[in-house]
Amino acid sequence: MKLTHYTHGLGCACKIRPQNLEKVLKNLAPVIDKNVLVGTETSDDAAVYRISDELAVVQTLDFFTPVVDDPYDFGAIAAANALSDIYAMGAKPVFALNIVGFPEDTLPMETLEQILKGAQDKAAEAGIPVLGGHTVEDPEPKFGMVVTGTIHPAEILKNTGAQPGDKLVLTKPLGTGILSTGIKRGMVEDQLREMVSRQMMSLNKTAADVMKKYSVHACTDVTGFGLMGHLKEMTSGSLCDATVWYDKVPFLPEVKNLAVAGVIPGGSHNNLSFVSEYVDFGNLSRTDRLLLCDAQTSGGLLIALPAAEAERLVIDLKESGVSDACIIGEFLAKGKGIVTVQ
Repeated sequence: MKLTHYTHGLGCACKIRPQNLEKVLKNLAPVIDKNVLVGTETSDDAAVYRISDELAVVQTLDFFTPVVDDPYDFGAIAAANALSDIYAMGAKPVFALNIVGFPEDTLPMETLEQILKGAQDKAAEAGIPVLGGHTVEDPEPKFGMVVTGTIHPAEILKNTGAQPGDKLVLTKPLGTGILSTGIKRGMVEDQLREMVSRQMMSLNKTAADVMKKYSVHACTDVTGFGLMGHLKEMTSGSLCDATVWYDKVPFLPEVKNLAVAGVIPGGSHNNLSFVSEYVDFGNLSRTDRLLLCDAQTSGGLLIALPAAEAERLVIDLKESGVSDACIIGEFLAKGKGIVTVQ
């Protein structure tokens, strides 16, 4: 049984096109509540609601179709992906709820049991319980979580707030969308397939804990909209232009070879279209542009902080086990949020 054969798309690459989603959200009435600290007015990773002067609740919902064939791994990856939104806000997760769509007449219930077991074990690794959830019968398997966390209102990290001179740190390499597509097509060897699964199952908890010791101005995680899509949200929300050094951006093994062979998910093509007005790719080939827009599942954190602290953060991250952390760019000056790739 291969879970990816039961879905039309893979993981976070199945998101609705960001340009279409933006149009819909713009037509909704804004929320007016003094206790809403983070809502729909920005493209942040989670909602934040103030309970008191000392406490705010952080909550996110994330679910998607299988990105790997193994049910246990799928559950663990989906849980790590949902938890990442809490970490990106600088918050501490407290508990989670499951959300399930499952074809009970097509797949054995033991498959669902393994999905839930993978998610439960990953939640336990994060130090939180799973307290329930909701299920529906669905022709495509889908799984995810609502994760609730807490934070002090003064310590919230948004994807807005980057300042001129800030360096841009990425904590995981890119390429999970392309590799997942290659895995579905049987084009990826077992050793690399296991490496990709391990990365997607890896929590951003360590990176989140380490960055709390630094003067982080903005943070997000890199998921379905790709590096350029999430960076575009950061630059436009911060009203600050930025540059990315292509040669400094880390990629998983074989990603570039697969991209040249045309193994690129539809979500990555949508992402490239989404950022076309905000990103100057210079002389990069279309393949290289798609690599930077590859739709990620459970990707790394994207952190903006003062240049004087960036190198130390990377060293600290690597010493803590986040071995792929690196500086990939910098913020330049106040502007419309244009990204230039060099």
